[in-house]
Formats: sequence, C-alpha cells, structure tokens
Amino acid sequence: MEESVRRVWTALDRETARLSGVSITDLFAAESDRIGRMVVDAADLRVDFSRQRVDAAALKVLFALAEASELTDKRAAMFAGEPINPTEQRAVLHTALRAPGGSRSEVGGVDVVADVHRTLERMAKLVDEIAASGVRTVVNIGIGGSDLGPAMAALALAPFATTGIEVHFVSNVDPADLAACLADLDPRTTAIVVSSKTFTTQETMANARSAVNWLAAGLGFDVEATVAARVYAVSSNVAAAGAFGVLADRVLPMWDWVGGRFSLASAIGFSLMCSIGADNFRAMLAGMHAVDVHFIDAPLERNAPVLMGLVGILNRNGYGYGSRAVIPYLQQLGRFPAYLQQLEMESNGKRSDIDGHAVERHTSPVVWGEPGTNGQHAFFQLLHQGTDVIPVDFIGARRSTAGCLAVEDVASQHEKLMANLFAQAAALAFGAPAMTDNLNAAGEHRAFPGNRPSTTILMDALTPATLGQLVALYEHATFVQGVAWGINSFDQWGVELGKVIANSVYAHMAEPAAPTPLDPATRAAVAWYRS
Repeated sequence: MEESVRRVWTALDRETARLSGVSITDLFAAESDRIGRMVVDAADLRVDFSRQRVDAAALKVLFALAEASELTDKRAAMFAGEPINPTEQRAVLHTALRAPGGSRSEVGGVDVVADVHRTLERMAKLVDEIAASGVRTVVNIGIGGSDLGPAMAALALAPFATTGIEVHFVSNVDPADLAACLADLDPRTTAIVVSSKTFTTQETMANARSAVNWLAAGLGFDVEATVAARVYAVSSNVAAAGAFGVLADRVLPMWDWVGGRFSLASAIGFSLMCSIGADNFRAMLAGMHAVDVHFIDAPLERNAPVLMGLVGILNRNGYGYGSRAVIPYLQQLGRFPAYLQQLEMESNGKRSDIDGHAVERHTSPVVWGEPGTNGQHAFFQLLHQGTDVIPVDFIGARRSTAGCLAVEDVASQHEKLMANLFAQAAALAFGAPAMTDNLNAAGEHRAFPGNRPSTTILMDALTPATLGQLVALYEHATFVQGVAWGINSFDQWGVELGKVIANSVYAHMAEPAAPTPLDPATRAAVAWYRS
C-alpha cells in the first residue's frame, strides 16, 4: 500500500473513533440539511444515505481515500477498455454491453459496440423464431454468472413477460434440481439454452447432457437430432458448442472482456429475453446505461455508486461490521440478495492486493438477505437487538406491478408493505428506550438501542429500466470498493482449487485402488460413500 493511501486510511480510523460516540440521532440533530446532502438521485433511483453513521468530515476523508486510490483514473481506464484485470490480462467492459448503438467502446483498439448490437439483433431474431416454432418453455442451464443474473431478472420482471414463453433455470449439479424443473414440462414444447463461457463447466455440461437425454426420449429423436432441433448455446467456445451438436446459427457469443457476474446484459440474458422480449430487454440495458452515465458524470459528493461504495468501506473497515443485509421490500426481487452475493463476494472477497501482496484491511463483508416483510418475522430480532451491528440496504418502490388481484387490494397491501420498510429503517436508526408492560419491569429485553445504519433505495416501480439501474448501481459500488481496497475485483482464483480437487475426488471414486493425492479425511469420506 502506498504511503499516501496509508495516511488516508489512518485519518479514516481517526474519524470513526470520533464518530463512535456520536449516534445517528445526534447526526440528524446537528445537521439541518442532512436530507438534502445525503439523499442522491441516480437516474430514476432515490438513494438515501442519511441513516448511515457518517458526517461531512468523515465523507471528506472518504473522498480523499477515493482520490488517493486514483478512483477517477481507474474508472476512466475501465470505460476505455484498458486491461484493468491484470491477473488475466483482460479488459473489463461490461458497460459496452449497454452502450447505445453508434457509440464506441474499444478493446485493444477495436470497437466492440457494433458487435454487441449485432448480437442483440441475433438474440431478438432467435426469440421470435422460438416463439413461432411452438416452443412454450425454455430451460436455461448454467451456473454462477450464467444463472444468477438472468434467473434474478426473470423473477423480478415476471409482470413484463410478453412472449408467451415460460423460462426456467437449472444450475445445481444435484439431479434433484434438473428433475424438479423438468417434471411438469412437455418435451414437445421445450427448448434448452446451455449457457457456459467455456462450454466445459462440469455442472452445466452434466445437466445439459441429462436434459438432452430427457428431450430425446420425449421427442423420439436421437441425441444428435434433438440437439440440432431444440438446443441453443451461449459461449465463447464456439467449437465446443458445435462439437456438442448445437447449430452454428444458434450459438450466441460471449467475450473475454465480460466477467460472468457482470454478464446479465450480454447474450447470457438470452433466456431472459425469451421471457420479456427484445423491447423490455433493451429498456433494461438503457437503465444500466443511465447509471453508467451518472457514475461517470456526477461529482463524487452526488455520485450514488461512489457514495454507496465509500459508505460500505466506512462500515466494513471503520466500524468493523462484517456483514450487510439486503432487504428488498419487493417479492419479485427475492433472488436479488443471492445475485449480489456473487457480484460482491466473488469480486471483492480477496486476501491479496492487485500486486499480489497480502491486503492490510478487511475486504468484502458477507452479503445476505431475504425479502421484507418475511425477514421481519425471521431474523430482524438479531438486526434490532443482536450483539452484532449489521448495516442494511432497504429497497422499495412507490407502486406495485402485481397483477390479477383487485386494484384496490394491490394498493392497500403495497401501502402496508412500504409502511413496514419505512418503519424498520426508522427503528434501526433511532431505536427506543426500554418499555414496560403489566408483566415485565423495564429492562434491556425491551430496549432498542438503535444507531444501526441503513441505506434506502427507492424507485417509482420495478420495471426493466429501474432493474437495470439497480444492477448498475451495485456493479459500480463494487468497483469503487475494490479500488479503495487495492484489489482486483475481476478475477476469481478462489473458486479454482475446489474444482481441481473435485476432479481428483471423482477419479478416486472411479478407481479407488489407484494412487491418489487426497488427504486421509477425504479418502475416508469417499470410502464411506462407496460402501
């Protein structure tokens, strides 16, 4: 860590020590303009940081950390297509996936936007062909970034499904996942999309082969004819997809300058487009681009991704909070916390800096959550009165897009939902003194300490555009934090070792008598399994 950066971190330690004796209530009392300064608009999102334990002096140090970490230069390098992923010598240009037609984003001096838009046109054409063919169900088979993004978005945008095609997602190599998906489907009206950047991912290819066998049995075709008739692929390994039998015009490309967890806007979103149609998909891309523009243009003090990232740094490294809960008060965002787990924990769950040295500060917190109001009846006890302080991101909308119920019932229930969101944020921040009743004397069991920070993100309604904005907001906040920690947010070597050992375990299962490098506990577990 450079000495200039280290000095800013030391200053941040002083600020959090000072603020440790200042409550959120005190901050509101001292700052009459707090709402005006701490509520930021990013495209159609209202992002409220006012209930975070930060004041103007601490923010000044956080902005100094951004400057010392060269955030603006590194942001410019990312948008310029420079190879900011040094361990893999790759550009990081997911923003090019949502750039408007006619704009330019270059990788190695080559404009990629035109290729992106040609791929979007191919995706739209294939969706029309699938809908016209009589297929009514598409099963996306992928894992990680090839599953979490489109699966999250398909659930979030279910009210915008316009094509008449149902979309299902299978990721786990556990056969129960695939079996549960296929159990009620009709092979005669089902197609498969195999989403794998390398087309060698073990879980994905195992599920793909089993799904093709199921299709072949139901259609009465051989495997080769089944793949040619009903299988599509999204991959950068066109040769492997062809060897699997997928027709060339049904293979959609991926690019090495797009990481899996940042790939929702790429052809990985093909299955999502099969559900919501090309127009809604493009609206989602436009929402992402709107926040890209905000991230580039807004000054740091009014820049929502910058503030979100820096406040997260304060919570993680200043106050030592080791986890963060994400609570969407929108049932359709039920998979959003899981999506963020990969985005943030795979990106920033690192123990070495970008130069390969051990980091000097804690990196990514644990990210978790469930929709409200369900979470209130499960784990909010810990949020309010537990011994650990856990910052919360609340997400909500002014209007519901729920269908089929009476309009007045939707409005009434949604108002109750939002009342709960506002109440929980207030209760966490401001708490309440010990209360008494007829059975209990005053005591800590009835005290709510408050002073528990949260950010509230609001929108008019959850639409393709606002979902895209929400995704881009968190993508860029993750980037901001990686820059401050001095790490590479765009590789994921930590997932590799388990894969290598799994290959050895699988080989040992097949040939238990052969020499093996496995440890005694693993050999014993395999022996038990085989017995």
